[in-house]
Parts: sequence; structure tokens; C-alpha cells
Amino acid sequence: MAEVVLKNVDKIYPGNIKAVDDFCLDIKDGEFLVLVGPSGCGKSTTLRMVAGLEEISSGSVAIGDRVVNDVPPKDRDIAMVFQNYALYPHMTVRDNMAFGLKLRKFPKKEIDARIEDAAKVLHLTELLDRRPKALSGGQRQRVAVGRAIVRKPAVFLFDEPLSNLDAKLRVQMRVEISRLHAQLGTTMVYVTHDQVEAMTMGQRIVVMKDGVIQQVADPITLYDRPVNRFVAGFIGTPPMNFIEGHIASEGESLVFKGPESMTLPVPQAQKDVIGAYNGKKISIGIRPEDIGSNAAEALENPPRVNATVDVVEPMGAESYVYLRAGDSQFISRVDAHRRYTVGQKITPAVYTDKVLFFDLETEARIS
Repeated sequence: MAEVVLKNVDKIYPGNIKAVDDFCLDIKDGEFLVLVGPSGCGKSTTLRMVAGLEEISSGSVAIGDRVVNDVPPKDRDIAMVFQNYALYPHMTVRDNMAFGLKLRKFPKKEIDARIEDAAKVLHLTELLDRRPKALSGGQRQRVAVGRAIVRKPAVFLFDEPLSNLDAKLRVQMRVEISRLHAQLGTTMVYVTHDQVEAMTMGQRIVVMKDGVIQQVADPITLYDRPVNRFVAGFIGTPPMNFIEGHIASEGESLVFKGPESMTLPVPQAQKDVIGAYNGKKISIGIRPEDIGSNAAEALENPPRVNATVDVVEPMGAESYVYLRAGDSQFISRVDAHRRYTVGQKITPAVYTDKVLFFDLETEARIS
């Protein structure tokens, strides 16, 4: 196992295209860390620089107690699992898993022992003599993970390993990889564009945009206390609702004035901070589960929003209700037994203690 430290890492491609900008991160020994962000944000490039598959333009990468900028990939004590499995089609599962060890001249007895151990962990024992074409997508991905395990590396690197699998298999493999980390305790760095994967797997999550780190935190902190509007909108399913309006005084109180006579009181605990925006335009962020949910409706005299139902998406135990208020649109996540029809006029309650306030210009969270 090993700590991974990136200091002021840049990646600049020809034409002065900066894919990664001043990336600084300390990945703890034994940690499961996830890099997440939209396509093109630089997360895979960052992972490949750790692996040595991309040259670093400036800065440093250290694995354990040594800087590896000039160390070839094979000598970095890492193992990488790719999106496309990268299995040799003419080899059996056993031979695919043994290939890297044979190149390193490991004794046959040790190779066999490592393969058997990895096969038990990943439930591959019955598949060792099959070739990749005789395996399902999930089985092939487990073989790719097994090939990494037998190396017993200091660091595992995963580059969107589940994106080629169907939804059910992705869930199964998420659980298997998380269980694997708990068993091995090895440092794992995992790249994905899927924020659900990030939230369910990562002990810490790095949210990236345009090559820049936006926030590094545990899943709950990212969800409840995002540092800016980008993180707030990227993390969460369905995404956070954003509504523009302005802050105004009503007697001793401050309120947010939005569309269609929407008036939401500013919680007392946030009054001092939000008071600096009195008379100014801002945007607020509300999670779908904080509009019209049982918890919001159970509040004593909760503020309400006049809205029209546009679309209802039944999701099983809950429904996503798409609402319109003037020019604003937002989503409510409610119990599926609460029935709505398209065009219906409703006044859902809002859980104002959970509302986030954002500066309209900088998009930073105010409170």
C-alpha cells in the first residue's frame, strides 16, 4: 500500500491546451478516492499521469516515498483497470491473469497461488479455463480486476471500468469493487463521470471541471455543503433545482423573492450572511426531496410554491414531479403514492432549512 501525492500538476497539450491545471492532492494510504466530473474535465488524464501513461507538463507525482515523474509505468508498482477490459482474446482467463507475472519472471508456483486467491475473491474459479469470448461483460471486467489483483500493487487505478456494462451489472460491480477494497485495504483511485458511482463508492470524492479541482470532500459533505453551484448541480439525482430571484426585507425578516409570488423566508441562522445581499439578485438551490416531500409537508406552516405539474415520472417507491412556476422549472421527488396529473395546480411545501444560497456572479455558495 502507498500514499499518492500530486503537487501542482499541469498537463498542457500542443496549442497551449491545458487539460489539468495546478492539481494538488494527497491520497491517503489505503484510501478509496474517486475523481468525478463531466467528459473532458481532465480526470482520466490525471489518472494516466499517475500511471505514467501521460507525461506531466509540470509539477510532481509521488507514490509512496518516491517521486515517479521519470519512472516508467512498469516500475511504479501500480495496476490499472481499463474501460475496455484489455484482455487477450486468444488466452484463457488463467493465462490473462498470469501474463503480467510471467513477464516479471515470477515462479510458477507463486503465480498459480496468486491466481487461485484472486479467483476466489472475484468468484472466477469456475471460469479460469474459458476464453474472454465465452464470458459476459461483467465476468470480463472481473477478470480485468483479477489481473490487477494478482500483481499485489501498491495502488490500483480504475479508469471508468463499469461504463460498458448495463445498469444491473454496474450495480453488482460497484458492490464487488467496494467489497474488494474492504478486503485488500489497498489504495484505490477510481475515475468516473457517473456521480452515483462516485457517491456510493468513494471515501472521498474529487469533483473536477475544466481541469481544475472544484471540491474534495466525503460524499455527505459534497451533497449538503457544495462549495459552488457547479458542484451542487453535478452531485445528486435528480440534480439540484436552481431558482433566480432577489433578497428583500419584510419587517424584521429577510425573504427570497422568486417567480410567481414565490416567497421563502431566510432562516434565522443565515440572516447575517444573506443580509449583505439585501436588494440584490441571487440564486437559490433546493434539492428535489426538499420540495413537496413528506418531510417538507410535515413542517408547521411551511412556505409554499404555486406551481403547475408538467411531467410525472414514476420511479417505483418514489416519483419525480417536474414543476413550472413562471419561467422557472424545478423537480420534486415525492412518495409514489402521492398522485399528480399533468396540468394540475399544486402548492408544494419547501424545506427552507435545506435551501442553499449562491452568488449570481461568482456562483460560489453564500450560505
